[in-house]
Amino acid sequence: MILRERVARAVVSGRTVRDAAALFGVSVASAVKWSQRLRETGSAASRPVGGRRPRLLAGEEGWILSRMTEQPDLTMRELALELRARGYATVSHNTVWKQLRAAGFSFKKNAVRRRAAASGDRPKARAVEEVSGAA
Repeated sequence: MILRERVARAVVSGRTVRDAAALFGVSVASAVKWSQRLRETGSAASRPVGGRRPRLLAGEEGWILSRMTEQPDLTMRELALELRARGYATVSHNTVWKQLRAAGFSFKKNAVRRRAAASGDRPKARAVEEVSGAA
């Protein structure tokens, strides 16, 4: 049996929390938490940690994709506002983006702006003016 189970069962069976903690060499706070969990759930085992939550907009994926087909220049914020009108009170533009990203959409940078171009791809900067009196 795992230590936490033994400590919790000792407390539930009538020992004081301090006695059980001292007997097994654990903190009083741990003994209290484990015995409370044993009483509430029937087990002193740790609660599950982590995992993935289902996507909030999974049921609306078809509608979102059809809106993107109808109007491809919609922004994430505009889609979020439309979803709020459909009854999703807590939808943010980031939630919409995550759903679109899961559906295979990707962000394409604007080639005209050259945002992420390497410095070697650009022509060298020209001198602004000649300095007068320079020898």
